[in-house]
Amino acid sequence: MLDVAVTIVNWNVRDLLVECLRSVFAAIEHANLSAQVWVVDNHSHDGSVEMVREQFPKVHLVDSPLNLWFGGGHNLALRALGFETVPLPAQARVTESEIVIGDVRCAYARPRELPRYVLLLNPDTLVRPNALGEMVRLMDVAPRAGVCGPRLVYGDGRFQHAAYAFPSLAQTLLEFWPINWRLTDSRLNGRYPRRLYDRGTPFPVDHPLGAAMLFRRETILETKGFDLDYQMYVEEIDWCKRIKTAGWQVFCVPGAEVVHYEGQSTKQVRPEMLLALWTSRYIYFRKHHPRWYGQAIRSAIRAGMRAKIRRARRDQASGFLDAAQAEALCDAYERITALDLDATHG
Repeated sequence: MLDVAVTIVNWNVRDLLVECLRSVFAAIEHANLSAQVWVVDNHSHDGSVEMVREQFPKVHLVDSPLNLWFGGGHNLALRALGFETVPLPAQARVTESEIVIGDVRCAYARPRELPRYVLLLNPDTLVRPNALGEMVRLMDVAPRAGVCGPRLVYGDGRFQHAAYAFPSLAQTLLEFWPINWRLTDSRLNGRYPRRLYDRGTPFPVDHPLGAAMLFRRETILETKGFDLDYQMYVEEIDWCKRIKTAGWQVFCVPGAEVVHYEGQSTKQVRPEMLLALWTSRYIYFRKHHPRWYGQAIRSAIRAGMRAKIRRARRDQASGFLDAAQAEALCDAYERITALDLDATHG
C-alpha cells in the first residue's frame, strides 16, 4: 500500500517545478514513506513537460492538451489513483489503464490500492525535509483529521498565513476597506493568531491554504474531491467546508514548514484571475449561505469594485499604472461589478 501520493498541477512555472519536485522526493526519502508523485501539466509552453520527462522519470506525468485548471487537474490525478467518486472535467476520461483528454490518450498503471494519504501541492512550493513526515504523523494519531496543512513561509523566510476561517461578510468588507492592520490581521478577517503557529503544535482551523494540503483517503472517498463548478480559486475552501460538514476535522501543522512563493502561475494573467476569483466567491456564497447573505455580499463587492476603479484611475493619473494596465484592471472590475449572483452556477 502506498503511504502517500503527491499530486501537482503545473502551468508554465518550469523553474519552480524543478525545485518543488526535488524537495518532494527529498521529503519522501526523509520520512521513509512509500509514495508516488504525479504532475498534471495544464498545457504549458515553457518546457515543463520536457523537463519532467528528462529529470524526473519516476514522476507520473499527465501532459494535458488542455488547461484543466487547478481543481480539474487534481481531480484527474485522483481518479487515476483510483478515487472513483471524484468528478472529472468534461473533456477527460479515465479508465484503469488509460487517461483520455480530448484526442490525446495516455497509458498508465493504476496503483493496486488507494494511498493512505494524498498531498495536493502547488508547483510554487518547496517542501522542507521534515514537513511531509510531520503531517503524516498528525494524521496517523488523529483518526478524525480529514485534512491538514503545513506552516507556510515566503521565499525570504517571512511568516505567511497558512490557514483561514471560512469567508464571511466581514472579510469581504475588510478586503476593500482595511481600517487598520490589527483588524486586517485578526480573526474578524479570518486570520489565526501568530501565537498558535509559534507554539509549534497542531491546531484546528477551517481550511488551510490550497498551496499544500494532505488529505485522508477515507475523506476523499466520502467528500468526492474538488467541485468543478469552480474554475479557479475557492475550490479548497469549498472542499474543506464539505469536509467539516461531514464531521471531519481540519488542522494546521506548524511543525511542517513549506516555502510558498505564492501566485506564480496566476499572476501571469492578473485581470482574468481577478474575474475568476470573484466569480468563484459568488459561487461559494450562493452554495453555502442563505440568499439574503449572498445579496449583502454582492452589495459589498459592487461598492468595493467601484472604489477600485476610482483607485486605478488615480494610479493612472499619477503614473503608477500605464494606460493599458489601468484599462485592463478597470475592465475586470467592471465585469466583476456586473456579475449576477443568481446566474453563477454552483
